[in-house]
Amino acid sequence: MTSTQPTACDANCATAQPEGSTPHAGLVLTATILASSLAFVDGSVVNVALPSIGRDLAGAAPDLQWVVNAYLLPLSALLLLGGAAGDRYGRRRLLVAGIALFALASILCAAAPSLPWLLAGRAAQGIGAAMLMPNSLAILGSSFSGEARGRAIGTWAAAGAIAGAIGPLAGGWLVDLIGWRAIFFVNLPIAAGAIVLALRYVGESTDDGTPLDWTGGILATAALGALTWGLTLRSTGAGGGVVLVAGAVLLTAFVAVEWRRGDRAMMPVSLFTSRSFTGLTVLTLLLYGALGGLLLLLPYVLIEADHYSAFAAGAALLPLPVTIGIASRAMGRLAAKTGSRLPLTVGPIVVAGGFLLAARIGGGGTYWTEVFPALIVVSLGMAGAVAPLTTAVLSSVDARHTGTASGFNSAVARTGGMIATALLGAALAAKGDALVAAFQTAAFVAAALALGAGLAAFALLDRKKPA
Repeated sequence: MTSTQPTACDANCATAQPEGSTPHAGLVLTATILASSLAFVDGSVVNVALPSIGRDLAGAAPDLQWVVNAYLLPLSALLLLGGAAGDRYGRRRLLVAGIALFALASILCAAAPSLPWLLAGRAAQGIGAAMLMPNSLAILGSSFSGEARGRAIGTWAAAGAIAGAIGPLAGGWLVDLIGWRAIFFVNLPIAAGAIVLALRYVGESTDDGTPLDWTGGILATAALGALTWGLTLRSTGAGGGVVLVAGAVLLTAFVAVEWRRGDRAMMPVSLFTSRSFTGLTVLTLLLYGALGGLLLLLPYVLIEADHYSAFAAGAALLPLPVTIGIASRAMGRLAAKTGSRLPLTVGPIVVAGGFLLAARIGGGGTYWTEVFPALIVVSLGMAGAVAPLTTAVLSSVDARHTGTASGFNSAVARTGGMIATALLGAALAAKGDALVAAFQTAAFVAAALALGAGLAAFALLDRKKPA
């Protein structure tokens, strides 16, 4: 925080200090990076391990979808509650609790004797991530201000990208050498380091006095669960219409409850009266839905159709996080100086071009002529969007509600990926040429979604420089 020792201080205290005055700034930043990297690494590693998990636990295509979505569902549904709980009970407290739960859940995943146990562990990981992710960002938002905050967020995004680079590579190596269970053990030393740093160097925020919106949290979880289940059933030809209707009813009830609660809501509906906030929400849903779906299918196609090893498939993805990691810090500084509208318009459009290039994958070319060019273009576009998006979200609310704002935006991003995963059942069930054709169709759809994200930013975001 902003005092000479880590003491209780609300977010306004942090933002009132001069830039660079945060004590132990590097260690505070390191603690948040280690915590959030748990979620980043886990998401990328599991994609590489899916074929191995399916063979070992006799999982069909819908089962593999739920290995991903059992994690994304509680993460998406509870991020808002996790951010609000941090504002209410203390961001450091929720951060540490989330890290601890994530570590325990990782042990359960590694030891799972059957698919139901693995899904239970993945769900517990999602709950832990919903606690740690919004509060890691909220701690950054309240500990830094102005251009210093832009640099910190850029560094946070770059480190997350680097963790995403190491994850599939190390995870693929572990899958090939030891087995998929080993990938969950890599979370334990990261969690231990994050807890030690957070307890020692991160100051606690004060209670903002707002009661938690448990009704909204339950309705959001039930609605997303029903929608995800229904979409998964539909994608595999097993019906699901009634479940989708139930999800829509629950979602409508959630919106009605939030509207009545006003500013006390988990998701204040009044936020959507802002064109910029609406634009950021649409952009996040479309862009991360497109990216999540493609990154789920790409390593699967490389392993199943092109016969890559798990390690080789992980290595094939390296250009994406490495490029994002190199460029994100600079883009965070640029957004802090010039505003987020330009990078958030151009970045997704560049991503769309990369997805169009990805549609050539499986056409008989080599990695260097098909996969590599597509990943480079996608990564350059994402580098232009990741840090500016985070900066814009944190700048769109008062400092007291940065946890809620970051939680909402992260929830939208994960919901986009979850919906994409739920729709990919037919692709995951396909084999050979049919799998390649399904991937190519998904690439065209992803390109359209990314283009829509860029157009939403251009049409809806304010031109002014963020505060």
